[in-house]
Amino acid sequence: MREDPVMRVIAILFALLISAPGLAAAQTWQELVFQQDGFSINFPGQPKISEITWTSQLRYTLPARVYSAENGPERFSITVVDYRPLEEQGNARWKACPPGNSQCRNGGETIGPGYWKQDERGAIAFALSTYMKDPKYKITDYAWDWQDMVEGYHLQLNGPGDRRTLVHVAMHQRKLYILEASSPEHFPEPGLFLQSLGWLDENGKRIRYTETVYSNSYHGLGVYPRPQYRISGE
Repeated sequence: MREDPVMRVIAILFALLISAPGLAAAQTWQELVFQQDGFSINFPGQPKISEITWTSQLRYTLPARVYSAENGPERFSITVVDYRPLEEQGNARWKACPPGNSQCRNGGETIGPGYWKQDERGAIAFALSTYMKDPKYKITDYAWDWQDMVEGYHLQLNGPGDRRTLVHVAMHQRKLYILEASSPEHFPEPGLFLQSLGWLDENGKRIRYTETVYSNSYHGLGVYPRPQYRISGE
């Protein structure tokens, strides 16, 4: 049978299309829900999950998880640090505090025993500082931001190997979220990973605050009632 030249061209174009770098991989992206840490996000396939510990600015040790995945040369991760054990640790440090240490005084409602409230309020700034102090990065953008009305901060960095790194740090319900996405400079900006972050309520449904911007320093620590929110899609 004689081969149709038009069909041959179509077959070649189709083969090129499905083998194009990044395109076939992009088909594996999916929205995943992680109820245990109260968030949803788009990942290129199932991420690797690692249990780690996080040392806070005032040297408290907190449980954390790292969710990470790769898509060719692109790297994506979200580190979730649970600050809820901090109060108990702060009280224990305060009770065992040696005389003369400034953390021996009870900071009350503002600072908290062992300065635990101060440590939690500074969690976002501390996480951002680890990138700002790293000499391998050059900061090209730094801005306040929000995701579904939860406040956070955004960093854009240029790093070694001509790679671009985007970082978003936020805090919700006393958990710290550090999102990082990096890709070669000639690749599209990997911002969609950060923008896909969603917050979950106690029933695992995605929410968006409607009344005002959520701030963990005020709403998470109970200074003000948690803002009103709606369930996404309802």
